[in-house]
Amino acid sequence: MLLRAKQQIRDGVIQGLIYLAVLLVSLVFFWMLFDLAHGGAAHLSWQFLTESPIDAGRAGGIASILVSTALILLVALTASVPLAWATAVLLAEFVPAESAFGKIVRFSLYVLAGVPSIVFGLFGNAFFSIYLELGFSILSGGLTLACMLLPILTSTAEAGLRAVPDTYRSSAAALGLSRTVALTHLILPAAAPTLAAGLLIGIGRALAETAALLFTSGYVDRMPGSLLDSGRALALHIFDLSMNVPGGDNPAYASALVLVSLLLCINILAMKLAYGLQRKKIMT
Repeated sequence: MLLRAKQQIRDGVIQGLIYLAVLLVSLVFFWMLFDLAHGGAAHLSWQFLTESPIDAGRAGGIASILVSTALILLVALTASVPLAWATAVLLAEFVPAESAFGKIVRFSLYVLAGVPSIVFGLFGNAFFSIYLELGFSILSGGLTLACMLLPILTSTAEAGLRAVPDTYRSSAAALGLSRTVALTHLILPAAAPTLAAGLLIGIGRALAETAALLFTSGYVDRMPGSLLDSGRALALHIFDLSMNVPGGDNPAYASALVLVSLLLCINILAMKLAYGLQRKKIMT
């Protein structure tokens, strides 16, 4: 009895510490959200979202910033998603888990995932901006972000493909279906929620990126005319307003509130997809 009482006390203390940690993390998030809303809600309006910056961002809005951010994100996803998902399919379906090639590729992805974003920015500036002569442009920034997204998209996609039960593969083989047909019509649809969740997480990472774009996409806040024009991303715009523009605190808060709202929506959607995947596994 005494031993059980001690174990219950220990479990209660551990559970209390866990709840305390969760509470502290939640308090930090809600404090940050309240601070952003308090500083930027009054400045946030429809005009703020539809007008371009004026007077270095002190006046006007963030329309050109949002367009540049969307274009950079589009370039990054267009370049990274096919390569990442193709690599994930190769690792999960065609390469044995213990093969030397698979280990080398996964090790490379782990290293890429741990590289600081500033290093990606320097690489993008040296390779895309200077060597390929793309200059400070949306294309350079998007391709640099694509390099950053590769480990995230590949790892999540491979995990989703490996989570598909082997009965799908054996059933397809028993029916005489080729591996390509099974992959297209059975395995990829079953892994779709994980693929989508990984894609949304990658989008959230790209939206919040600053350092890598500082050396590649440029600093110009005007409306871009093409992918070869310089464009300022939203996170970089917030940095510039808060650090380099006197009197830019209110628009910086409003821009940060827009960015956090976008990230919050993306993470909620990713959580819903992950929850849907878990329910599907339980039902099957």
